Amino acid sequence: MFKRISSAFNALYTTFSSSVNSLFSSGKLDTEALATLEKILLQADTGVATTQKIIQELKKSPDPDSKAALSTILTQLLAPVTYQGDGDIILLVGINGGGKTTSAAKIAALLQSQHKTVLLAAADTFRAAAVEQLKLWSERLHIPLVTGISQQDPSAVVYQACAEYKKNNYDKLIIDTAGRLQTKSHLMKELEKIQRTITKQLPDKKITTLLVIDSMLGQNSLEQAKLFNESTQLDGIILTKTDGTGKGGIVFTIVDTLKIPIAYVTFGEQADQIAPFNTEKFVSSLIGD
Repeated sequence: MFKRISSAFNALYTTFSSSVNSLFSSGKLDTEALATLEKILLQADTGVATTQKIIQELKKSPDPDSKAALSTILTQLLAPVTYQGDGDIILLVGINGGGKTTSAAKIAALLQSQHKTVLLAAADTFRAAAVEQLKLWSERLHIPLVTGISQQDPSAVVYQACAEYKKNNYDKLIIDTAGRLQTKSHLMKELEKIQRTITKQLPDKKITTLLVIDSMLGQNSLEQAKLFNESTQLDGIILTKTDGTGKGGIVFTIVDTLKIPIAYVTFGEQADQIAPFNTEKFVSSLIGD
């Protein structure tokens, strides 16, 4: 499975790994070399504060000239925050264009491959394209879908989906939500209402809320994560479009800053182009151990 993540982050691995390997092979990391490492981290979109933390930890390391020391520091940045796994209900949030709808389909396909019964719900009733896209995916994957009518209250669609979920005893319910961040206050109230609806209808079921963000947006992804994290309890993050960017350092920034784990990475347009995130293997491939 991790070969998929390696493929997803190929642009990052190619640029980052080669630069780091070249740097450490030159011998002792003097002031100039550390400055170069800092530049490499920043170019990967690791962020200023997180980059400085990495550099300072490396300076304090018993073996600062070792690539293994950098590997340990990066792993320790990510390791304390691990994804606890999918709940019974998976609620996808995020701004429009980030890849929520496709991610809903990809998670559904992944769960289906694990012999889970899955129900999809198209709660982005204000964007017809999102509903139509999810309809196409549900037909292609042969996964049932609950939809409403245009402009319908999203929580009403969620209510219907919860009823269907209970009636047919599905293993998982995946809900695609709206993402109109320009109306932040209304959007967050909408998400709160959806969560209340789920809790009322399915009080014994665990809700997992995943934020879907476009990894190509770099530091803007961090700002999105901050906004959503202020308004709703996030259990994890899905990084989309990871095959098209060398900005995968945003993984370290998000986890270090917000203490939210990376749950999945997605890439490409096919249903199976999704993989659970693995900290140790990600860092190992990144450093080239």
